[in-house]
Amino acid sequence: MKIAIIGYGLIGEKRSKALGNNELVIVADKDNDRTRRISEINPSTKVTAAWQEAVEHPTVDIVIVSTTNDWLAPISLHALNHGKHVIVEKPAARTPEELEPLVNKILSSEYKVKVGFNLRYHPAIKKAKEISDSGVLGNLMFIRGRYGHGGRIGYEQEWRADSKISGGGELMDQGIHLIDLSRWFLGEFKTVKGTVETYYWDMPVEDNAFLALRTEKGQTAWLHASCSEWKNLFCLEIYGQYGKLQIDGLGGSYGIERLTYYKMLPEMGPPETTIWEYPGADTSWESEFGAFVNSIKDRAPLCGDLNDAYQALQIIKKIYGGKYE
Repeated sequence: MKIAIIGYGLIGEKRSKALGNNELVIVADKDNDRTRRISEINPSTKVTAAWQEAVEHPTVDIVIVSTTNDWLAPISLHALNHGKHVIVEKPAARTPEELEPLVNKILSSEYKVKVGFNLRYHPAIKKAKEISDSGVLGNLMFIRGRYGHGGRIGYEQEWRADSKISGGGELMDQGIHLIDLSRWFLGEFKTVKGTVETYYWDMPVEDNAFLALRTEKGQTAWLHASCSEWKNLFCLEIYGQYGKLQIDGLGGSYGIERLTYYKMLPEMGPPETTIWEYPGADTSWESEFGAFVNSIKDRAPLCGDLNDAYQALQIIKKIYGGKYE
């Protein structure tokens, strides 16, 4: 596969290092320092300031869109209209309405659009989903999830703090991952409640989001996303009738990635405990991209698609309640 990347910031660079044997043909970014880095690493990769040139490049098969949130949907739609497969970073758009043209277009297209919900491809989370799907936990009852970081100097002045560009704050940034994972395990949520607050950062968008989501069966996801989490944290707990799965850490500053399976015994009391640890580099980017390439070749279903993004954005819209309109 031949690849174009639109936007070569932190995520675009991560994507460029996760392409396996596929060829990075062209990168588009207006920042000369970023494009210079590409030229130094991959002299054969063309660089341009015009995203249209990269999207419309005649040899490109897959376009990776890793821009600010305001450009995700329009560039992805342009790529689809020019016969390209697309990976678009989460949240894929600022609102569900902004995503609708892309959702409608994909219905009549032979090309695929994958949304960058890379947390699904972390080994502990993948293992937890396999265990959950096996039925050994019985019916799932509820999920408790926390995800946060502490920001950095000048965070309140970055594009994520501008709702016109980002569409929202921490709920749109890390919170959407928690929503996506909760939907993945529990299904659709009928009742959506929550609040967003700005406690620490002097910015017009929220730095903390608190959610209570409930399925038609009464299963609940109790979620907290924060960018005033002074020690980076990821913790997802999945409770079933006969046991619990707990994922801690995502590697790096979030700590060693670990899955703990607490299996309830017939006599109850202390559970039987099994722990899997996944030290080392974050392999989710490579796994996600490899799965996308395979889905193109095999016409297999996507794991983390436009509908997943659309449903997550619908939940976010309800929580925001017009706050950033």
